[in-house]
Amino acid sequence: MMAESGLRFVGGPEAQVEQLPWGPHEWLSRPGLTDAEQLLLVRVTMPPGKGHAFHRHPETEEIIYVISGRAEQWVEREKRTLTAGDTAHIPTDLVHGTYNDGDEALVFLAILAPAKIMGPALIDVSEEDPWRGLRAK
Repeated sequence: MMAESGLRFVGGPEAQVEQLPWGPHEWLSRPGLTDAEQLLLVRVTMPPGKGHAFHRHPETEEIIYVISGRAEQWVEREKRTLTAGDTAHIPTDLVHGTYNDGDEALVFLAILAPAKIMGPALIDVSEEDPWRGLRAK
């Protein structure tokens, strides 16, 4: 049921699905779907071999929470392998990248804040030094 302008409960049918090169994004909370002003929530299903190459969010911080699969997670020049139940915190405007280095789909939640920003949501830096040569292809 709709509140004044946004949903209070979001399940499978209400999620807004966006197809991106690194896998489908199921938006569970964002302006226009819910009344969220401070939080964005998206569930990403990343196929094996795909990745969200090095980028930064100039106005938002992010938490990545792995539901299933295995993520090669970079925050700046630090790399960790994340599995179910692991998280990574990415401060505002810090370069990071998420890659599926496993044999099964990687499913994770990304929580970003704030939900409403003035500038671009992300800036791709994957073709800039030092990021383009940091990860073995």
